[in-house]
Amino acid sequence: MEMLINPAVNTTDFSHETWWISVIKAVAILLILILGVLLQLWVERRGLGRIQTRPGPNVRGPFGLLQAIADAGKMVFKESFWPRGADLFIYILAPLLVAFTAFAIFSIIPLGPNVQIGPISTPLQMFDSPVATLIVLAISSVGVYGIVLGGWSSNSPYPLLGSVRSTAQVISYELAMGTAMVSVFIMAGSMSTSKIVEAQQDPTWLLGLLPAFIIYVIASFGEVNRLPFDLTECEGELVAGHQTEYSGMNFAWFYLAEYINIMNVSAMSVTMFLGGWKAPWAWDFMNPVTGSPWWGPLWFGVKVWGMFWFFVWVRGTLVRFRYDQFMNLGWKVLIPVGFVWMMAVAWIKALPVFFNFNSQQVMLAVAVVCGVLLVVVLVIPARRSVPIHEAPFDAFADGYPVPPLPGQVLEPSPRAGRIKMAPHEPATAIEEGGAQQ
Repeated sequence: MEMLINPAVNTTDFSHETWWISVIKAVAILLILILGVLLQLWVERRGLGRIQTRPGPNVRGPFGLLQAIADAGKMVFKESFWPRGADLFIYILAPLLVAFTAFAIFSIIPLGPNVQIGPISTPLQMFDSPVATLIVLAISSVGVYGIVLGGWSSNSPYPLLGSVRSTAQVISYELAMGTAMVSVFIMAGSMSTSKIVEAQQDPTWLLGLLPAFIIYVIASFGEVNRLPFDLTECEGELVAGHQTEYSGMNFAWFYLAEYINIMNVSAMSVTMFLGGWKAPWAWDFMNPVTGSPWWGPLWFGVKVWGMFWFFVWVRGTLVRFRYDQFMNLGWKVLIPVGFVWMMAVAWIKALPVFFNFNSQQVMLAVAVVCGVLLVVVLVIPARRSVPIHEAPFDAFADGYPVPPLPGQVLEPSPRAGRIKMAPHEPATAIEEGGAQQ
């Protein structure tokens, strides 16, 4: 299938790049991300209000636009404080480190092809490298240090527990994300983000890498601490996790980085699997209309916002995992499946060299089989032997109420028999009063 934009402008060319062009691109990226966060908050709150049937910010001003502005103003003018005994230098450095890494990732993502602005020809990308995707993983790994240091420097138990959880969480799900990316590297023959976009010629790219795409999307929820994987800041257990002791702009940097990271993982998924800035393959009939390279940023934005809406929809419909379920999913499902598919892609890529096979057709067939197996593993739970506890269960054995283990049964409540009435027995005065209330 022919590429939808003139091949002459597809190759990324940084030969005419100067320092002032890079400065303009950096400022543009900052504006895109900051304004994008405000728009993300507006879309998410209105979306969650519709999904969960509650008005929320949908009634604050025209179309709910004033809610995000009010929240931003309150965050800027709110007093910043820190707990006694905190390591002040690291306490202030941690949110800045998280925000810096979040802003830096977007500079490696291609927003469009080469464009002509007067006498200047420049790609709509600030920076690229033969190992660009590895740089993205390295930067995101550095961002975890901000979460860990923020929890440790607060000198408080809940932030420390949240930061320790984040360490295990990111290690587990970055491994799964890495296996998905390696499959893309093998298919594209490069780790450069612009070269990966150029390698995506037809729909068999996504279909062939469908298991890797599913693994990447699931792992991205763990990377950005979003429901159902927000175990580092779950309010039911850790209040707000690593950011419990933060307020004002120090808290705002954590909050801002979370939404920028959602845009980062969405942009990376679009770049690696969904064609990047290219028009969708179904729109090939619009080739004469979309011949301008300036359509690239438009298609890129549509795809990124489609991925962001998926994050919103998942948050509004799924509940939080338990921590053991979360770690089991990462280590026992995503990482093994990712490694198996990575090896399968390598073999499929090597088959045409030794045999007269069409690698795309073979990959498509294998992808369908692996996709079905992955759905079966995720949807149909395996039967597990339930341990039998013969000893009587006492919920207050340790002095505080605890839930029963698998196989144990709570004793019936002594009040259960009081509310049950015999057939045709008139209600008592207490029950009549309760019914009237």
